[in-house]
Amino acid sequence: MGEDTQISIEFKGITGKRVVADFSGGEVTSDAGVLALREVAERIEIIDQIADAITDTRHQSYVRHAMRTLLQQRVIQIACGYEDANDADYLRSDPGFKASCNRLPSEDDLASQPTISRFENALTSKDIYRIACVLVEQFIATYDTAPEAIILDIDDTDDPTHGAQQLSLFNGYYDEYCYEPLFIYEGTTGRLVTSILRPGKRPGGKETRSIIKRVVQRIRNIWPTVGILIRGDSHFATPELYAWCDAHDVHYILGLTANSVLKTHADTTLKEARREYEASGEKARVFKQVRYQAGSWHRKLRVIIMAEADARGDNVRFIVTSLESSRPSFLYETAYCGRGNMENFIKDHKAALKSGRTSCHSFLANCFRLMLHSAAYVILHTLREKALAGTEFATAQFDTIQLRLLKIGAEVREMKTKLHFILPASFPLKEVFSTMCAKSAVLT
Repeated sequence: MGEDTQISIEFKGITGKRVVADFSGGEVTSDAGVLALREVAERIEIIDQIADAITDTRHQSYVRHAMRTLLQQRVIQIACGYEDANDADYLRSDPGFKASCNRLPSEDDLASQPTISRFENALTSKDIYRIACVLVEQFIATYDTAPEAIILDIDDTDDPTHGAQQLSLFNGYYDEYCYEPLFIYEGTTGRLVTSILRPGKRPGGKETRSIIKRVVQRIRNIWPTVGILIRGDSHFATPELYAWCDAHDVHYILGLTANSVLKTHADTTLKEARREYEASGEKARVFKQVRYQAGSWHRKLRVIIMAEADARGDNVRFIVTSLESSRPSFLYETAYCGRGNMENFIKDHKAALKSGRTSCHSFLANCFRLMLHSAAYVILHTLREKALAGTEFATAQFDTIQLRLLKIGAEVREMKTKLHFILPASFPLKEVFSTMCAKSAVLT
């Protein structure tokens, strides 16, 4: 604390008195909400499971920080909005974060940035694969009983790179060098199923099939009869995925890129939409379905055409699906367009938890970083879904929860029989905070 106490800030005076500030507060934390995160992490056991998935190759006689503690420190800091490993140098002595890692203020500090960085660069591809499996198992554990059916939404996004990161590629669609991580969420709840860091290019059909195959197999190992629907946009619509899903009783509804044949089928539908718009002056939407088989497809599939006309012009969209009984309008407007919520799930992952902080040189180290951010996503999502249910924050974005409920200043007093966090009496959300902490402590 010696260096920090040299920083003094002068403000405008009040009633003839100087107003100054410095960083000599001592046993004070700015993030008392970490106590609730600690409860959630320990109740769902995600840190223990990830630690068990990693082979610790360190020479144990030189180890000061246990694997589990390093994981908990890094993940909890990310969940609170401290995505940079350099932040550990300042937070390692914070009494709140020490408590979140089951250490008292009087005990040794947490790990510093060099220790964190060595840890992140030590993992193997087998470790990364096992952690990805942990995320799937965490998703399965969120259900008390096997669901009748689940929706798996799959999408990728750009993760800009800056420098010499391994497997950073130039992506023409995003017009930048990047990674292109892929996420799978449960479509109705936003629960994370798994995340995968990928080179900066769109996945091909064989890669998509391989990813879906592994995820579905792990889910079906626990829930053999669960119905599964895959939703994704047009670049996941590949013959390899169609054939595998049809062979393994997995349904799909995917965007489809138009070709000349499909555009011909859409002509009459678009003309009808234009006539309706011209007659009523209001936006008109017309649907048509066709049985279509491209040369690379294993069979004819149901293709839905949506043609829309309004004052802004024409809009034509195509989807392909294995679902046979539902109306075309329902399949497009409800079943397919429902995947739009995934943008919010990814926003929580990227914007609030800064999962794009993949600035290591090693690709495997960056894969591990994405896993750490994904573990933080699971903890925060569980906090919101279970501990904040029934409150005004039940549907809040992660960054709102961080700012309003986690970043709370508190004095920390270590006594003989207890650790006392003294929160500000003027905190306006004390009732919500109390409810959140109470529910976090009894999660099942």
